[in-house]
This record gives sequence, C-alpha cells and structure tokens, in this order.
Amino acid sequence: MSRISERNDRKSGKKTAPSGRPGGRFDGPKAGGKPSGERGGWSPERGSAPRSDSAPQSGGRPGRGAKPDADNWLWGRHPVLAALANPARKGMGRLIVTADRAEEIERDRLAPNGHRAEVVDGPTLTRMLPAGAVHQGMAFKVVPLEGVALEDIAEDASGVIVMLDQLTDPQNVGAIFRSALAFGARGIVVQDRHSPALAGALAKASAGATERLPCARVTNLSRALEKLSDMGWRAVGLDGSADLTLEQALDAQPTVLVMGSEGDGVRRLVAEHCEAMARIPMPGGFESLNVSNAAAIALYEAARKQAG
Repeated sequence: MSRISERNDRKSGKKTAPSGRPGGRFDGPKAGGKPSGERGGWSPERGSAPRSDSAPQSGGRPGRGAKPDADNWLWGRHPVLAALANPARKGMGRLIVTADRAEEIERDRLAPNGHRAEVVDGPTLTRMLPAGAVHQGMAFKVVPLEGVALEDIAEDASGVIVMLDQLTDPQNVGAIFRSALAFGARGIVVQDRHSPALAGALAKASAGATERLPCARVTNLSRALEKLSDMGWRAVGLDGSADLTLEQALDAQPTVLVMGSEGDGVRRLVAEHCEAMARIPMPGGFESLNVSNAAAIALYEAARKQAG
C-alpha cells in the first residue's frame, strides 16, 4: 500500500519497517521510525486550569515588526463560539469581533459565560492575527487550557480513544479532533512534547472540537498504552503493511486507535504495545490517504464495531 507523507509533520526520509513486520508501502500510518524517548505538547479541555506561563499579553495589535502568537489566538466562527460556550473559559480571554458579529452574539446570547466583545473593523482584526487567518469577523485571545488526566478519559472502559503518535501538522490534528468528536470518541491522547497547541489553525480546522473533546497529554505513549491495557483497553495501530484489515482487527472491546505521523508512522516501541496492527484496504488502486482521512475511516469502523 502507499506511503503517506504528512508534509508539515516531520522532515522527510524513508524508514524501513521494523524487523518482524512486513514492509512495503501503505495506506495508513505505518509502524516504524526510531524508538525515541517519547516526550511531547498540549491540550485544553472543559474544566481544566489555565496555563500560567502562556497568558495573553495586553494590547491590541502587535508592535511594529512583531508577529502575533497563533498559540494564544482562536479565530473563526465555530472555534470562537465553542470557546465562549466552554465553562473553563469563564473569566478569561479577550473577545474581539466586527460589529455584525457583536450584534449576532448579543442577539443570540452566544456568550453565556459573560465575555464582553471589543468591536473593531475587519481590516484591523486581520492585522491583529497571524497572516492568512480566516477570522470570519471573530477572534478570541486566550490562555491555553491544560488537558485532563489520562485516567479521566479511560476510567470507564468503553468506546474509543484516539492516540496520536507525533502528529504535528495543525490541519491534520484539527481534522482528527473533528472526526473523533463526530464519531463519539471518548477523547484524544497526545505526546507531551511533539504536539501543536490547540489553538490557531488547528482549532480552526477542528471547527470547535478542541473545546469539547477531552485531551490528555502524556510523557511516554508506550507507558500510557500499558496503563490503558491495565484499565481494560485494547490498542489497535494503523499500519498500511499489516496483515489484518481494520474490519478484522477491531471488535466491540474498548479500543485505542493509534495513529502515527504520515512520514514515519507509528513508532516501533509504540507499535509493540499495540495488540494488533491493521491496514485500510484500498481496492481503488490509488494507494495514498491523508492521515486525517485515515483516522476518519478508522473511527467510523471502530464506532460500527462498538455498536455491534
């Protein structure tokens, strides 16, 4: 199957499949890559505490020559409205909107946690945000929120959890959050150091899912999988060269879907902690699939198995 290349994820370089596992090209993230120390960075969630080291700085526009910090901004209608509805955001953040959006928020009572809007014109708002930000007349300067503990997601062993092994492209991660929420996943687990902030382009791509779906960040994914196994979870990793298909590998047990980066796939040590590796069959002959699309397919198949 074909190899997927997450262009913004990691620097290129072909990796061979780990010994004892079939090699070849693949349709989903493949097992392999270097065994690393597995440290990694982020995650907000409802009910979490703000990170004190990432407070938004005062002032409107950045100074001359300064670049806005995307990690402290949410923009776009869906991400901003989801943040306004999140009780964890109460009393924090700076809401900046155009006049028509301010009227919409007031009319439809879209700021239940008491945020007051600052009204600016569209060009001014554009200048306050990173280049290329499609703000739709809404932006929210915030303190990033901490994630939940792994046990908070996993203690009631049922359903599906998604684990991301060193995915760093904001568009891909945001799209996976969106699919995970749509298919009823319990939450997402990421590595503490190799993950983008749940803000900016990632939050925009998630369409607000980062404010609603619990996310746990851990230091070591292999140890997290050991803990999840002890709590009754079964891990299935995606590997396009695997013998089993997703349909064959998945069942109704509580499942952790492990997705690797498009370039390197699921790393060897992480793959060794999965009970099964599975591929997405591609009879169409075009053997290439973006990791976020692969995640959506895997989540659909897992949800179908969970429903019996």
